[in-house]
Amino acid sequence: MEFGNPILNISIFLIFVVVTLVVVIRVSKTTTKASDFYHGGRAFSGRQNGIAIAGDYLSAASFLGIVGSVALYGYDGLLYSVGFLVAWLVALLLVAEPLRNTGKYTMADVLSFRMRQRPVRTAAATSTLAVTFFYLLAQMAGAGALVSLLIGIDGKLGQSLVIAVVGFVMIAYVMIGGMKGTTWVQIIKAVLLITAVGVTTVWILAMNGFNLSAVLGQAVDTHPDGTAILEPMLNYGDSGTSKLGFISLAIALVFGAAGLPHVLMRFYTVPTAKEARRSVVWAIALIGFFYLCTLVLGFAAAYMVGVDVIGDLPGGSNSAAPALAYAVGGTVLMAIISAVAFATILAVVAGLTITASASFAHDIYNGVIKHGEADPKKEVAVARRTAVVIGAVSILGGILAAEQNVAFLVSLAFAIAASANLPSILYSLYWKRFNTRGSVWSIYGGLFSAIFLIAFSPVVSGAENAMIPGADFAWFPLTNPAIISVPLGFFLGWLGSVTSSERNELKQAEMEVRSMTGAGSEKATVDH
Repeated sequence: MEFGNPILNISIFLIFVVVTLVVVIRVSKTTTKASDFYHGGRAFSGRQNGIAIAGDYLSAASFLGIVGSVALYGYDGLLYSVGFLVAWLVALLLVAEPLRNTGKYTMADVLSFRMRQRPVRTAAATSTLAVTFFYLLAQMAGAGALVSLLIGIDGKLGQSLVIAVVGFVMIAYVMIGGMKGTTWVQIIKAVLLITAVGVTTVWILAMNGFNLSAVLGQAVDTHPDGTAILEPMLNYGDSGTSKLGFISLAIALVFGAAGLPHVLMRFYTVPTAKEARRSVVWAIALIGFFYLCTLVLGFAAAYMVGVDVIGDLPGGSNSAAPALAYAVGGTVLMAIISAVAFATILAVVAGLTITASASFAHDIYNGVIKHGEADPKKEVAVARRTAVVIGAVSILGGILAAEQNVAFLVSLAFAIAASANLPSILYSLYWKRFNTRGSVWSIYGGLFSAIFLIAFSPVVSGAENAMIPGADFAWFPLTNPAIISVPLGFFLGWLGSVTSSERNELKQAEMEVRSMTGAGSEKATVDH
């Protein structure tokens, strides 16, 4: 199948880059303090921040991966959408408001509030950098893998050049605009993505008399597995290991989102706890609408493009969405979807970079090296330099991982977030006895157990589509470690706390009042 005009695809993408860079440059004129760089001066409303959160969350994996999964596996593919969406209920009900009330810039602010600063900040920053690095790697590798289909560039050199361009533009966004600029990029990208997906969905439904059953019926008629695509376990089989693997993946997806550092950091960009709640409500509404659309797009791709054709396309199932756009609207819609796909990658990597650079500068440089007494201007300068380093490392990593399993990198990020970050966050907010030893044990235990188990899983070796083909040192049977590493993170947090006599009742009482009521939180968020 030949796709539209690569020049048109590139032109639309360049328009997006130019417009967003102009916005970032204009916003940069108001980025004068550390608080502006880290959380945009808390100048965003709940609605604006909710749209930006949706932009952060709806990555290339959501846009391209889920449509492809639904096209190939039907019901099982849709379960990804359900898992990603349900994850936001955890964030809304347990995390968003108290995190906003207690913290200042980063997740480590909350975790170290009533504990010894240096060990907890070091652990939290290590976990943050690990999650964001693997998430970044996945996005950069995805850019390289999709380029041959989207803009007609083929070969290792061409893919490497595209990865480098994405990296350089990402660095520019963060260096120039900080959190304010990155947030506006996310807002623009989210509006474009949700509009493009919504219009395509309505278009497909109109072609079928606005009858969803007609779409499903045609998918069933043309899919090799027939009615099985409407039933569970087509992809995961009937074996106990496969079902256990699916449960493990579900745990990672549902609990990982509430521990993703680049999403958590968004709660600090609003002025009040009420706006933090509004942010999540807006995000849930937009993300929910998006995932409902993936139901229609996935089943439509199954019959309008064809499962066999999707399997033969560059990028495999990841190419289902652009291929469907071409089948529905020809060259123009294909060009728009191509540009939105690149915009999605670009915006997400910018959000990840600002998170990682802020964590290093605020938690390691200021909190650990300078004992919390760093000059704000020097701290921001360190954050900017860190963004350059992270961008360069992610470019090199993306080039090296361009042919690797992108799903592995994404699942690793979610597994680490669910295993290392969420237990410590929930314990810090809701358990009085939680202390420094519990926090450090929980973070490092969850972090290293997740990485260790995945390293010896079929995703890395011992399977046909493993990262290291031909090698076989896998002894852990599941492709996602969350079913073990998440409970382990909670257990180690409990064990470390009950085996230590450390208590800071005054700080604990202050944190409880602040997290539940918001009283005193404004004082803590004044710039240095």
